[in-house]
Amino acid sequence: MLSDEPAHASRWRRGSRSAFALTFDVDAEEVWIGADPANARRPGVLSQGTYGAKVGVPLVLDLLDRLQVPATFFVPGKVAERYPERVRQIVAAGHELAHHGWSHTHPGRMEEEQEAAEFALALETLRGFGADVVGYRSPAWDFSPATMEILRSHGMAYSSNLMDDIRPYRHPSGVVELPVQWILDDAPHFWFSNADWTKTIRSAREVLELWQEEADGLHALGGLCVLALHPQIIGRPGRLPMLERFVRRVLDRGDVRIATCAQIAADVG
Repeated sequence: MLSDEPAHASRWRRGSRSAFALTFDVDAEEVWIGADPANARRPGVLSQGTYGAKVGVPLVLDLLDRLQVPATFFVPGKVAERYPERVRQIVAAGHELAHHGWSHTHPGRMEEEQEAAEFALALETLRGFGADVVGYRSPAWDFSPATMEILRSHGMAYSSNLMDDIRPYRHPSGVVELPVQWILDDAPHFWFSNADWTKTIRSAREVLELWQEEADGLHALGGLCVLALHPQIIGRPGRLPMLERFVRRVLDRGDVRIATCAQIAADVG
């Protein structure tokens, strides 16, 4: 959807020039199973996702506590069911819990009835942790023809999936869109699969430079910077210090609205 106002027209709370949302997709093993169901029988492959829940999430929570920054955690229902203690830790720390599907399956690969049923099941599971779940991120950053109506029917306040703007806007359904971009995702830079060995892993230094450049540009235009991360990827000992440097630079600006996705969506008129 095209915005009616220029990008610099955004207005944020407390006179901030731009906004920043730190988000984490806690995919655990489900991202690997969703990519190839045969991975369910490959413990070596799955162990990459296990690391995210077992080690990555606690390290991320420690970092957020040290920085005193709120974050949004998008969690598939099956992951929440498999790692309930991790989800309780996220909620207890005061972070936002948000919807990331039931399994890590592209909505377009499901029939409408299956998509609706899985959405409802995941929502019930996540709300069972006492969280007010009001936002959705697709496991594929994409929709089926039915997805937007499913979001509306379940009262979702926002979606964080599309790449067509640099600031939030409202869909005709009333759902607020918090735009994302692959530049600000850790997976394109760090993802590695031994299925084909064709992807080069970038250094933390290179990625920090990319993120800082994009964040600077968004800030200058009064936009929203949504950093989309995965504990199994960013939660490595050599990458977390880079993330801390990046977030501290955002904090040092002093004129950035730093909030959860739900809080930022609530700012949209």
